[in-house]
Amino acid sequence: MLILLYQEELCVCQLSGILGVSQPRISQNLSKFRDLNLVEDERKEKYVFYALKQNNKILLNLLKDTMHDIEAYPKLVADRDGLKDKIQYLNQCGCACK
Repeated sequence: MLILLYQEELCVCQLSGILGVSQPRISQNLSKFRDLNLVEDERKEKYVFYALKQNNKILLNLLKDTMHDIEAYPKLVADRDGLKDKIQYLNQCGCACK
């Protein structure tokens, strides 16, 4: 999730669709990330989007380095490639982010 949020802000249903993980589980993890002050949320129309907070330079550098070597992590490559379907997942959204 953090690698995806490093690339762009996403809604719970988009993260769920891309990762193939249930929306409640995604929400639980986002709640923990919010408690750790790693992510922030913003309502846009009927959706709530999550983004990484930009003040944690250590995390951002770690994610930047990971993205630089992403080809070494096939699962992360697949997740990144799933971003192309993000609008489809948003359009199918039936979660509480509406």
